[in-house]
Amino acid sequence: MAQPSISDIHVDRPLTNISVAYMQSSTNFVADKVFPSVPVSHRSDRYYTYDKNMFFRSEAELRAPGTESSGSGWTVDNTPTYFCDVLAVHRDVDDQTLANAEAPLNIGRETTQWLTHQLLLKRDLDFVSTYFTTGVWGRDKAGVAAAPTGTQYVRWDVAGSTPIEDVTAECIYLAEQTGTDPRDYVLTITPYVYDALRNHADILDRIKYTQRGIVTTDLMAALFGVKAVNVAWATNSTSAEGVAASMEFVFPKAALLTYSPSSPSLMTPSAGYIFTWTGFLGSGAQTGTRIRNFRLDERSGNRYEAEMSYDMKVVSSDCAVYFDAAVA
Repeated sequence: MAQPSISDIHVDRPLTNISVAYMQSSTNFVADKVFPSVPVSHRSDRYYTYDKNMFFRSEAELRAPGTESSGSGWTVDNTPTYFCDVLAVHRDVDDQTLANAEAPLNIGRETTQWLTHQLLLKRDLDFVSTYFTTGVWGRDKAGVAAAPTGTQYVRWDVAGSTPIEDVTAECIYLAEQTGTDPRDYVLTITPYVYDALRNHADILDRIKYTQRGIVTTDLMAALFGVKAVNVAWATNSTSAEGVAASMEFVFPKAALLTYSPSSPSLMTPSAGYIFTWTGFLGSGAQTGTRIRNFRLDERSGNRYEAEMSYDMKVVSSDCAVYFDAAVA
């Protein structure tokens, strides 16, 4: 046997220039891209809503000489409220583990990334359950394979379907029902819907003479006549800890058309608002998020903890249209 052996002259050590971790990009998450965030200093409060009917009826009348003008007004509802829940997650790191960790491990940095990812994923999951489903908005459209009736439409992965006409028709519907500007509408779709749209014959035909004929979300927005098209790429595992990951996209195979002003303001509707408790001690100015690292002497270690505080509210249910089952 040759001496020395390979194991005598080399001891395997972890590489310092690579490691493998499945981390999603922050751009995969869309909860903060659809509706404006409303920074609030208190955890709960009220906000005003005005009666739409009173603003879309003209009470002006002819005025005869020497008579009073026609008088009218509007009503205000101060009962809508918000309440920002606090979501939190932590990871404890003991001193022995921290002292024994070798490069390329950086426990503090990796823990902070993991905690941030946990909260972003939770926020998108809450977005789906609050907004991206049927029975929430004033109008639901149901995708079918053929022969649509009523509020049904032909799914966009079916030959002969008309996604451009479907979306623009609902833009016109929203504009008529709410007086909002389609240039502030946002279409949020999921990857399977995005794939069907960018390969759809109608869309390819419309853009074949544009730059390289490649379908982008900006081109889609221009075709649909909306401000933006968002693709929700966030994915998650539905398996319990210790079981092989079962992956699926967070958002279902649907689409949501919303009136989404660029920022919250007075006397302005929005399909939804995300109230973020920025008055929470040490929280971020826009997201209501804070990350802390503090000592746990009784455990001889440190606790890394992240918190996010928000309340997702359907503010104007008539300012959105949900396309259920956009693809099979």
